[in-house]
Amino acid sequence: MRSPPPSSRPDAPRRRNAIVYNPGLFDSTTPAMLAFIRLLKQRHASVLAALDGADPPRARALRHNLQSLLFAEACLEKGGLNQTQPRHPLQIAILGPTQAGKSSVVNWLLDRPLAGVSPLAGFTVHPQGFAVGVDLAKLDGLDGYFRDYERCDRGGLDARRYDCYALEAADIPEPAAALRQAIVWDTPDFDSVDADEYRQAVLRIAALADVVILALSKDKYADLAVWEFMGLLEPLGQPTLICLNKIEPAAYPALAESLRGKWRATRRDPPPAILPLPYLEDSDELAGLREERAEFLADLEQARHTQSRERHADHARKLIDAHWRAWIAPVEAEHALEAEWRGMVEDAVTDSLKRYQQDYLDHPHHYATFQRALAELLTLLEIPGLGGVLVAARQAVTWPLRQLAKLGRKHPKTPDGTEIAALNHALQHLFIRLGENLLLRRDEDATQQAWWREIGGLFRDDKPILVQHFEQATTHYLQDFQPEIDRTAHGLYDHLREHPALLNGLRATRVTTDATALAVALHTGGIGVQDFVIAPAMLSLTSLLTESALGKYMDKAAAELKRRQRVAVEKLFRDSLHARLVRLPGRLDRSRRFDIPPELLQAATKLDIRP
Repeated sequence: MRSPPPSSRPDAPRRRNAIVYNPGLFDSTTPAMLAFIRLLKQRHASVLAALDGADPPRARALRHNLQSLLFAEACLEKGGLNQTQPRHPLQIAILGPTQAGKSSVVNWLLDRPLAGVSPLAGFTVHPQGFAVGVDLAKLDGLDGYFRDYERCDRGGLDARRYDCYALEAADIPEPAAALRQAIVWDTPDFDSVDADEYRQAVLRIAALADVVILALSKDKYADLAVWEFMGLLEPLGQPTLICLNKIEPAAYPALAESLRGKWRATRRDPPPAILPLPYLEDSDELAGLREERAEFLADLEQARHTQSRERHADHARKLIDAHWRAWIAPVEAEHALEAEWRGMVEDAVTDSLKRYQQDYLDHPHHYATFQRALAELLTLLEIPGLGGVLVAARQAVTWPLRQLAKLGRKHPKTPDGTEIAALNHALQHLFIRLGENLLLRRDEDATQQAWWREIGGLFRDDKPILVQHFEQATTHYLQDFQPEIDRTAHGLYDHLREHPALLNGLRATRVTTDATALAVALHTGGIGVQDFVIAPAMLSLTSLLTESALGKYMDKAAAELKRRQRVAVEKLFRDSLHARLVRLPGRLDRSRRFDIPPELLQAATKLDIRP
């Protein structure tokens, strides 16, 4: 895409008699579809520029889309011009490839040497309009249509700038009826090496045209670029004439028939009238072709009466429908990649949660959360004479407290070491799963490879941050889940109080006293959870409670605690890992992305093209 107009830069000199478009004059009536087309155009241009020569197939597709988007944008703006100024002058566009003699045809048609003529290809690089019987002072709407261009005097056009156009009065005292209240546009070619620089201006004139005159030569009429361009124009249904220039009379019948065949192969509307112009050494000699000019003006007059601005919106809709799937295909491909990444993250998180369930919640030797609830329960029992028992426990309990203290010093003081290990193992499993899936994407096509490579880079860079955040979130999870353990303990205690005999029996039981001593040691950090779980006193107490009237309630409480813990850990993974990982595509280089949300794309399919 070209850079912003030099006239918008502080150091650019202002041209005399220049008219600069004010966006507020036109955008107040911009349809939603036009806004979306502009967004698509901008994103296509950005992604294409970011490719910088890489991925040629994708670049070609984007360039092709960009051309039709530019044309559709201009077409919708032409609709705005028709609506705000329905009686603006008839627009006649002379279009054609290099050296087709477009400028010569303009001069011949107007019967005035107004357009500059040169044997050099690409001589005309700016749109130049010649107004017949039109007051130029009343063409503000046209300046709005050329919103990215500066109107200059024709003599002041700078060949080094492509963001200009000229519009001047054609002094014709008695113009033919076909030319009255009309603007005839001479245009740059659309097929030369440099055409990319000024093709946007050609597309804008083509969309503006009420009538199209296609100028061709025997050397260019069969070129693919010609018919691709004419295929682009087809949905607008513009009345079209063909001027077959530089033709030897004997060759005309065969060339004309071949040209009609090209037209039928490209478009579905009937081939238009073809006017042959002979090859002349001097283009000025065209002025002598009076009969041919009269015939051509008659055909132009007929074309003028068949054009209809009232149907422009319907034609614009056909144009958009013809290209819509191609325009949104790369956007949908991007959405598909993002959806695949979200699926990969979802699968990795789900698999890691299964691993946590297997390694901790369902593991017969590792799961200790319910035992922590039992420890809380024991502190609620208020065993009489516990202080004296603790002194005796150092010598008398089956599992000496001093021995437990020694064991405790060999393990982390935190009572959650086993669970933390299981959580960290699940985290590493998630990283490994995602890393393997990213490696498998190396065999994708070039476009997808680039996307996955960039996602992989962000993923690798974020790993230390994710680990740190997960550790912090795990600490909060353990703290936040403690009330759930306390609630379970209180539920067990309340249920025990509903069975006074069992409660008093427990308080009188020596094993309860020993287990309570262990609970106190657990709370003071003298032992670890696993030492607490496997102590004979705790095993005896657990068996006693399980076989009592509390047994069924204990099983239910243990299952409910485990369920709530599974929910809490899933929230831990989703808040600290899943949410951050699924947002990674949003941090990709925006210049390489379309960055159009699916909901916006879905809404755009329902937009009307009218304001």
